[in-house]
Amino acid sequence: MEYFMAFAVGGLFCVIGQLFMDIGRWSPAHIMGGFVVGGALMDGFHLYDRLIDFAGMGAVLPISSFGHYLVHGAMTEADRYGFLGIGMGIFEVTSAGVSSAILFGFLTALVFKPKG
Repeated sequence: MEYFMAFAVGGLFCVIGQLFMDIGRWSPAHIMGGFVVGGALMDGFHLYDRLIDFAGMGAVLPISSFGHYLVHGAMTEADRYGFLGIGMGIFEVTSAGVSSAILFGFLTALVFKPKG
């Protein structure tokens, strides 16, 4: 059942993004930014952790979880270290994802011919 819920929730994210692209004429960049902000807002209202408990990787894998982790890390470290903890928490939680995106982007540019 947990595989089905992960598939259904992950698919629902895709359907929402596709509807915004088809009906709202949003670009993929707008969709990505909207999902990040939506994930951050859901974490601000303590809803994204419940979604993760319900859907598992179906909620962790989409880009909305990046916004969730930004806010979650900032708030956790802000409780511990005060104002400076906000920046520390953001970088602590999301640094692995950002670093791997940079590394794999560089390796892909070495293998293929980048244009422009």
